[in-house]
This record gives sequence, C-alpha cells and structure tokens, in this order.
Amino acid sequence: MHLVKATLTDGTGQVTLVWFNKRWIHQALQRHEEILAFGTVKAANWGVEIHSPEWEPVDEDEDAESFARLLPVYKLTEGVDQRLVRSAAERVVESYVDLVQEPIPKALRDAHGFPGLKSALRQVHRPANEREAKAGRDRLVFEEFLVSQLALAMRRAEIQAEIGIPFPISQLTGQERTSGTLFEERHAEETGDEGPLWAEVHKMLPFDLTNAQRRVIGEIWGDMERPHPMNRLLQGDVGSGKTAVAAAAILAAVRCGYQAAIMAPTEILAEQHIACFRQYFNPVGIEVALLVGKQTAAQKRKQRDRVASGEARVAVGTHALIQESVQFQKLGLIVVDEQHRFGVLQRATLHEKGYGNPDVLVMTATPIPRTLSMTLYGDMDTSILDEKPKGRKDIITHWKQPGEREVVYEKVREFLEAGKQAYFVCPLVGESEKLTVQAAEDLYYRLSKVTYPDLRVGMLHGQMKNSEKEETMERFRRGQLDILVSTTVIEVGVDVPNATVMVIEDANRFGLAQLHQLRGRVGRDAHQSYCILIGDATTEDARERLNVMISTNDGFEIARKDMEIRGPGEIAGTKQSGNLGFEIADLRRDAHLLTIAREAALGVIQSDPRLERFEHSRLLPRVLERRTRTALVPQA
Repeated sequence: MHLVKATLTDGTGQVTLVWFNKRWIHQALQRHEEILAFGTVKAANWGVEIHSPEWEPVDEDEDAESFARLLPVYKLTEGVDQRLVRSAAERVVESYVDLVQEPIPKALRDAHGFPGLKSALRQVHRPANEREAKAGRDRLVFEEFLVSQLALAMRRAEIQAEIGIPFPISQLTGQERTSGTLFEERHAEETGDEGPLWAEVHKMLPFDLTNAQRRVIGEIWGDMERPHPMNRLLQGDVGSGKTAVAAAAILAAVRCGYQAAIMAPTEILAEQHIACFRQYFNPVGIEVALLVGKQTAAQKRKQRDRVASGEARVAVGTHALIQESVQFQKLGLIVVDEQHRFGVLQRATLHEKGYGNPDVLVMTATPIPRTLSMTLYGDMDTSILDEKPKGRKDIITHWKQPGEREVVYEKVREFLEAGKQAYFVCPLVGESEKLTVQAAEDLYYRLSKVTYPDLRVGMLHGQMKNSEKEETMERFRRGQLDILVSTTVIEVGVDVPNATVMVIEDANRFGLAQLHQLRGRVGRDAHQSYCILIGDATTEDARERLNVMISTNDGFEIARKDMEIRGPGEIAGTKQSGNLGFEIADLRRDAHLLTIAREAALGVIQSDPRLERFEHSRLLPRVLERRTRTALVPQA
C-alpha cells in the first residue's frame, strides 16, 4: 500500500487529503499552489481526513463565478480524472451540440415543459444552477423513458390489431356483455343467477372465491371473449389464489372447445400444478396431462398422444411442452408461470403450437412495483390479486441472532409435538470454502441426530435425483415427515397446509423477494403460522432487509423496498445494464417521469401506431432499436 497525503488549508483550518496507490498524485500536486478538493470528511487521530478526494487546480485566470459553479461528476476509469473528462465533455458540447438532431416533436416537449435536446445537453454538462441541471437531466430521462414506453406501446397496439380467438364465454354464463364489461357483480347480486360457467367454477373449487378473485376472473374472461389475443399479466401476493384464477380461465377455454397449456419453470412446481388441477378439474370431467423431463419414454409418449388427440384438454409441464414432438389438437390458452424464468424463444415456441393466435396469461408470484411493471410488462394488461382468501392470518415473523438458535429450536419443538410440521431453510447444499453459511446437509445431520432425534426429518435440495425429490416432498405433504430441511428449491409452488413454522438459517444471505417467497410456504390455511429469520446482519442493507420482513406481510410493499435497496435490474433478473438498459434514468428516483412518458407514449401510438408521421421519423429508429435489444435479452 502506497499512501500519498497532502494537507490542505484555507486559512481557518486544515484537512488531510489521502490517496491510496496513486504515486503520480505527489508530482501533480507539486505543480499547483491552490486546488479545490471535495469528498467525504472523516474524523482521524489528528484532525479530519478526506480519502480519495476529487480535486482540480484553481486557475489564476478563472473568475469567482467560474470557480464556484456546479460541476458535473462523470463515471471514471483508472488513470482518468474528473478534470480531464469535464474538459473533454465541455469541448465536445461546444463543438458538436449544434449538430445534434432533436428526436422529440416540439409539441410534445412543450406539452410537458421540457427543453430541446441541445439546451438539455448544455444544461447537464455545464449548468448555471441546480434548476438548470435538473431541467436538463429530466429532459434526457424523459427521452429514455419515452423510447422504452413507445416500444412497449407499439407492441401492445400490434397485439390488439391481431386476430385472436373470440371465446364465446357470454353464451356459457347466460350474461351478455354490458357496457363493455362482463359479469357485473351487480347483476349476480340482483338475480342470484351467475350462469352455468360460474356454477362449474364453484363446483370445481373446494373453497369460496375472494372478491378480488371474482373481479380478476371477470377481467380475464372479458379479455378472452374479445376477437384479439389476450396478453395479460396476473400479479398476486403469495397465497392470494392465482392458481384458482388460472383454473377458471382454463375452464372457460375448455368449455369453448379449446385446450390449455400451463408451462412451469421447475418440475416441482409442475407437479404441484398437476396435483392441484386434477383436484379442481376431476369434479367437472376435464382430463389433465403432465409432461416433464423425468418421465420415461413410454410415459412421455402416452401423455403426448393424449394431448395430440384432445383426450387431455389441459397439459401441464416444464420445458418438455415446447419439444417438437409435442402437438396439440386445438391449443387456445397458454398460461406461463413465473415468466421471467423462461427465455423469449421458449415462450414463442409454445405460442407457435397454438390454434391460430392463442391467448396468453402470465402469472408471477413475485409482486412487482408499479414502475418496474410499467417497464417490463408495459405491453400487457395487468390484473392484480390484492386480497388473501378468507380466514388466512398474517404470518408472524421474528428475527433472531445466531446465539438464540437453541431457544428457537426448542420453541419449534412445541409446534411439532402439537402435530404441526416445519421447514428449515438454508442457502447452500454442501460445504463452501468461500461462504461460512449453514449447509443443508450439515443442518439435516444436526437436526436429525442431535436436536430432534425422536422426530422424522427429511432433506430436499436441487442436486437430488428427481425421484428422490418427489418422494421426499410427497412424504412431507402426507405428514410422514415432521421437518423438511431444504434449500430454496421450495421457494415457489410448494403447498403443505399443515406446515406452520419456517426457520430460515443465515437469513441475511437472502434477498427480500426470496425471503418473502420462502415465508409464503407457511400460512396456507387458517392456523397461525410463524417465520423465524436467524442471521447476523453485519451490513446496513442486510439489517434493512430483515427489518422489512418483520414489519410487513405486504408483498407489494416488500417489492417496493427491495427495488429501493437492490435496484430494478437485479429484481427483474435481466442482464442488461443493471438498470434495465437505461443510461441516465433511474426507476427509483424518476418514477414521476416514467408516468409522464407512459401517458405520452400511449397518446403518440394512438394517433400514429407505426410512427409513420414526419415528426416521429427520428424517434422510430430509436424505438425499433430498443425493441430489438429487449427481445434479444434472455430472461431465464
């Protein structure tokens, strides 16, 4: 470590500037009598210090106004300082800004009070004051958002212009479309007659629907009846009943003479769906087939034949559904669970197997903040389940330190002895030299041999054979295991109502969304459930995540906090720039500008769906490039 220190004084006091491994700073400072330095001031043994400060020399020819002006801060690479980049940026702006072409029509800029591009570039690179700097940046952010939202709005307009399947659902409900909306609650309340399709929904579901589920089913059925392909996102918190809503959509498609396919990202989730859908559809006489990779050749052939002949009206599976050998008789509805885990081409391949232009319903168990949803799914209609089934209680969450582990284990024993079951979750399968976290194999051994030798303990992780995973999960569902030690393989889809306790080891190692999804494996019935987070949070982010978990059960609030902490790129799981391909815009601080851009984009596309007018000619190439770039980004 090579340190360079310099003492800076203004006549009233002094501060020590410290640089690490930058020998050249010594010679550079000796060439100047006066410099301007800024950075974070920290207390030191002998006064105060600024580590790795930004600095620049004060030129004798500079006047006071020039010296005291606002300075832009640029991203740097090693060996290049701010002064060099600022100087280069100023020369570029002065020399070439007049050659820049304005992509946004003047009428659109004026409607929202944004300056022209030339002015905005001058304002961000050499602002006269903070107001100018903000105005320039807002203009550039608006342009980025506008291009993104135009790409999504253009795609949405294209989908709505396509010819789809007009499912004759009104004929099945006995209710005609009224004021553009199907199945008004008021009609059902007044007449007491919901029609035969609703009667079948009630017959197949062993519970009462929530008001939110009824509303969303109505939205989906109304969308399916239109002559254009449905492209809808179904959002809901854990335990809100998305699967039941999907079942109602599938029922409508089948009763209209079509087949439905449900594609899940993992075999465990696909098996959870097949068990659930068979329970739902058996009472109404609908056959369901399962297609997953672990099946034998004979099993796959039998299931493929059932789907191809139309005997099976519903096909549930993983990527096995998109294999060339899988053919449908009349596929009219596609349900994609956890879309972000599939690539663009995988979804397109399943779509090509459809009858004409099938409807698409996308489900996600991870609530998405509004700004992120507008950016990722702006080309889709959205339905939100914001109500839990009746009788469900909020899960009580506690955060405990590692030193309190034995007390937690004793408390868990009380629930186990009362006939309940428990999950123990940890992040790794085996030993790791890099991470000092509790491994599932070690935890399984300790719980089964030391802590709970008198109880039945099972283990589940992704490296097990499929047959072993299936057997273990089935034993837990049947109550043949008291404890299931698992990795995050149970994060989505696992539903065991008798499991009322979850202990998450090394909880500080998990992200907020993952913790919320794991917690959602308990609290599946009317019994009070608990989640205990064991973790020694040594960073501010980790402490904030765990405090959020113990303060709320609202998945949408947790998603908002998660975006504040981690950023939208990580939550979305995309591999773009970390901020969904935006160079300047930030979804966390610029949400209001995104809303403005969204409304502006919808207005532009409504009047000019293909951006063919002259005033949009400079926007069109940017929008097409954005669409191409987004389509090529894998979302698996």
